[in-house]
Amino acid sequence: MTVHSRKLARWILTASTAILLSACTVGPDFKPPDVEAPESYRSDTMPVGTAEDLKWWELFDDPVVYTLVTTAIENNRDVKNAAARVEQARAFLGFTRADQYPSLTVQGGATAGNFLGSARSDTTDSTVFIAAPLSWEIDFWGKFRRATESARADLFASEYGLKTVQLSLITQVVATYYLLLDFHQRLAISEYTLQSRQKSLDIIQQRFDKGIIPELDLNQAQIQREIAAAAIPLYQRSIAQTENALSILLGRPPEPIKTGIDLNRQPIPPAIPTGLPSSLLERRPDVLEAQYLLKAQTENIGVAEALRFPSISLTGALGIARTDLGGLVSRGGYWSLGGSLLGPIYEFDKNIRRVDIEKALTKQILYQYENTVLTAFREVEDALVEIETYKRQIAAVQSQLMAAQNANMLSTQRYDKGYSTYLEVLETERSLFNVQLQYSELKQQYLNSYVNLYKALGGGWITKTEAKSKKR
Repeated sequence: MTVHSRKLARWILTASTAILLSACTVGPDFKPPDVEAPESYRSDTMPVGTAEDLKWWELFDDPVVYTLVTTAIENNRDVKNAAARVEQARAFLGFTRADQYPSLTVQGGATAGNFLGSARSDTTDSTVFIAAPLSWEIDFWGKFRRATESARADLFASEYGLKTVQLSLITQVVATYYLLLDFHQRLAISEYTLQSRQKSLDIIQQRFDKGIIPELDLNQAQIQREIAAAAIPLYQRSIAQTENALSILLGRPPEPIKTGIDLNRQPIPPAIPTGLPSSLLERRPDVLEAQYLLKAQTENIGVAEALRFPSISLTGALGIARTDLGGLVSRGGYWSLGGSLLGPIYEFDKNIRRVDIEKALTKQILYQYENTVLTAFREVEDALVEIETYKRQIAAVQSQLMAAQNANMLSTQRYDKGYSTYLEVLETERSLFNVQLQYSELKQQYLNSYVNLYKALGGGWITKTEAKSKKR
């Protein structure tokens, strides 16, 4: 290294160190918003102890459910898209952070001729050079540091956004699977009812043919038979459409879905500890995503503030240049050093308005964060209410089902013995069929209320492997 180049390097190091030590960062520093959380949930049906990480494969204990969820996490396109956004945010952080450091490039060229750019020369001139220019805008006001922190917060937000998508996917898969089991059970009820009513119609037809009963009884039996028959294609269609929806969640083309334990034998999830409402803000990935988005936008205020002040840049170059190629290496070294300051004087308040824009955007994202928090509290409350009310509703409908089964048996016996009209039998058959379908739907809704609570509390580990690694 030549004497001149050593002096240049020493000068740049000294100047930049002095400037950086005296640099300041403008704009507000981010502070997590104060959110008033309720002391407890309105419903106390669940234990309020510390809410540990919820393992969905323990809550929804069905091997088929585990297979479906793990397949969806690996193949679902929304999850892949969210993962790609994380990679984009990580790359953007590196891209933004690079602005804090000097930029070193290379230049070179050669010219020859008798034209100097503005007038003709009487001699033929030639120039050959190669150089390594260096430029560095000193981050005196923290513009680049603020931008880097904003990009880093965006990265964290995208990571929590991925967890939000994964959590939503798990709940969608489990809820759709329970709905599929419900439609399978309602189809089985309809097929059994059709068989039963076909047998009744055959008996009624024989009695009518012998002149024992009026034609009205025959017509009523035919109507009831067709009602059951019409329900079968309805639930076959619902099953196919639900399988198609579930296939898309799994990242596959529409195809049949293999089911496991039927709806009535599905285990009821254990009581889920809800924890305190204040802990919800640390568990919900969508709340944390909104918080980091707010931090990213807050940092942008500092970027806008820094643009109101002059920018300070250093430039330098080391190179070789000669008018003849032969002496380029041996006698052609050169160096240069410079500094510049560029700042606004008056732009009709353009830079002030830029700050106002960022502040207004920050307010918008703050309100979005607060709304996300309020929604989180509401969803937990809704899920707790669902679990409690569906449980009581199922108990009532189960008693109604037993009564409907007994009433149908007694009305059939009374009709066979001539003690009542066929209208009594028809009424009990309609009630039994409707109650059976209602009970199946309620069981599905009861199970899905636990799915909703799992989601509302922020979910748990995505896979068993992650759960094991967390314990280490």
